[in-house]
Amino acid sequence: MAEILTKSRARNIFYGGSIFFVLVFIALTAQSHFYIVNNSTASAPLTEQVARGKAVWERNSCINCHTLHGEGAYFAPEVGNVMTRWGVADDPQGAYETLDAWIAAQPSGIEGRRQMPHFDINEEDMRALAEFLRWADHTDTQGWPPNDAG
Repeated sequence: MAEILTKSRARNIFYGGSIFFVLVFIALTAQSHFYIVNNSTASAPLTEQVARGKAVWERNSCINCHTLHGEGAYFAPEVGNVMTRWGVADDPQGAYETLDAWIAAQPSGIEGRRQMPHFDINEEDMRALAEFLRWADHTDTQGWPPNDAG
């Protein structure tokens, strides 16, 4: 014989279930917080120059064409690991020189190819942008996005 679900039993199930899931939510939130705090993905310090480079990145709307760790447009190459691909991830001067030369050569003038516009960026901002891209390159993205191509 089936038992009848009374109002008091229904209320107890509702409150008991609600309390259970609130406790599960709190436990998962705490676990996520401790995981993020103890397993930081940034292996390079966030310096004033890196912050300035991010401002240059934003001011020139680089994300409208490029992706950075999978975020942004897919018109132009991923730049989250561009310094590694260029072989200058651990060389601030080399990173600056390579980025400065690359941007100075844009647009390339090759017909039928996607063209990067020429940006008039001063030396200090270019150094900061290179540092921002080096910082992004040193971020542990746990293999995302997959990008082996140059």
